[in-house]
Amino acid sequence: MAKDVIIACDFSSSEATLNFLDRFEGGRKPFVKIGMELFYGAGPEIVRQIKSRGHRIFLDLKLHDIPNTVRKTMKVLSALDIDMCNVHAAGTVEMMKAAVEGLVREDGTRPVIIAVTQLTSTSEERMHDELLIGGALKDVVVKYASNAREAGLDGVVCSPLEAGMVKEACGSGFVTVTPGIRFADAAADDQVRITTPARAREIGSDYIVVGRPVTAAEDPVAAYERCCREFLGEN
Repeated sequence: MAKDVIIACDFSSSEATLNFLDRFEGGRKPFVKIGMELFYGAGPEIVRQIKSRGHRIFLDLKLHDIPNTVRKTMKVLSALDIDMCNVHAAGTVEMMKAAVEGLVREDGTRPVIIAVTQLTSTSEERMHDELLIGGALKDVVVKYASNAREAGLDGVVCSPLEAGMVKEACGSGFVTVTPGIRFADAAADDQVRITTPARAREIGSDYIVVGRPVTAAEDPVAAYERCCREFLGEN
């Protein structure tokens, strides 16, 4: 699978999002992540608008509900012609299987589906003390990834620090999508488990998700191209 950089378009309105994407007209069309803030604020129409511009879309809604609800919701989302979507792995193997079933279109195709293991803002201490999940964080991530593979998912969202472990446990073809990416000279913001684009490439990430280092940059196009150079090894 070809590696790629995904820009997290964490804006609150269609106008702000489309104005941002206007900067990329005439050049490379970035893979775009639409998260909860934008989707809940602008609705499904923003997916159609961005798709019509030629962008691939990762719809990041992190579904986590009873299997029947997730199955029906995924059927709705699949009709939006998205390229990637996700669920929470904590929803159990049964729920993840239902998600896959719901995504399959009448022609047999479906988007890529991945599962969130542990958020990159979650430290091991918080996982133990607040979520009452025992064991080492890396072991929990690998177990959740193994459950996702058992359920028929294509991969997981994990910290870049855990991508290599997931590949080792689930196989080289199991997709790792890794947020928590920062340039070496940038602030960590609210992320805990982070690394640079170049290091993410070295340790096995298939896709990196980059938000503020690109969207808040003085020159977003230049910042995006820098990500591509460092992660994809482009000149």
